[in-house]
Amino acid sequence: IGAYNVSKAALIHLTEQLAAELAPAVRVNALAPGLVKTKFARALWEPNEEGVAKRIPLKRLGTPEDIGAAALYLVSDSASWVTGSTLVIDGGALLGGFV
Repeated sequence: IGAYNVSKAALIHLTEQLAAELAPAVRVNALAPGLVKTKFARALWEPNEEGVAKRIPLKRLGTPEDIGAAALYLVSDSASWVTGSTLVIDGGALLGGFV
């Protein structure tokens, strides 16, 4: 778990550093999804989807559409003043101590 956590911290820092280096010509942001209901993550949710969802403040798993909508926001003009940010899309899981 330590190596995983270090790699995530490195990606957040890389996002910030690249945003500083490439501005103003390029905006750099990252997405940090929580548990998303995909085939890849099936082993994490399928045995007890309802129980897993209950532990997330928004009471459901994420969907690929949730992540896609966040990505569309970050590349849209609505996010034209956003750079160096990591957008956490986890239904509030980090708030509730899920992870």
